[in-house]
Amino acid sequence: MENDVELLATLTQQENELQFTTFSSETALALGLKVIELARQKGKHVTVQISVNGKLLFAHAMQGCTADQADWIRRKSNVVLRFGRSSYAVGCDYRQRDVAFDQQKHLPPTEYAAFGGAFPILLRDTGMIGTAAVSGLRQAEDHALLVEALRAVLA
Repeated sequence: MENDVELLATLTQQENELQFTTFSSETALALGLKVIELARQKGKHVTVQISVNGKLLFAHAMQGCTADQADWIRRKSNVVLRFGRSSYAVGCDYRQRDVAFDQQKHLPPTEYAAFGGAFPILLRDTGMIGTAAVSGLRQAEDHALLVEALRAVLA
């Protein structure tokens, strides 16, 4: 429980830090390619998807990925779209409150997955405009890979 408190504070800090001043199709391309580059460097295989205002701007499944990963991305992205927070932060928040996310009637597990790997695309002084999501690793690794790519593109 205490680890979730610390983790949630870190995740909140990341959401406050990792915000764009502008975001375009070119930004989505750079972010998506950075995720792929970092995954290759780590010898990992992931699926990545970036959408803004309901429009798919980038999608790629590396060799060895499964169709299930696209569904995980959809479900994790639905969490971000509903709560305006990273899917990892939402799952952590529910665990911290000792509430089973997947038992909520209004959040069916076929549509929502509160596991790490989806992050809101945030415009500073505007708010959330879309989602970036990764699937294929453990939830903490999916989240960390995405955060590392976001940091690199924002630098």
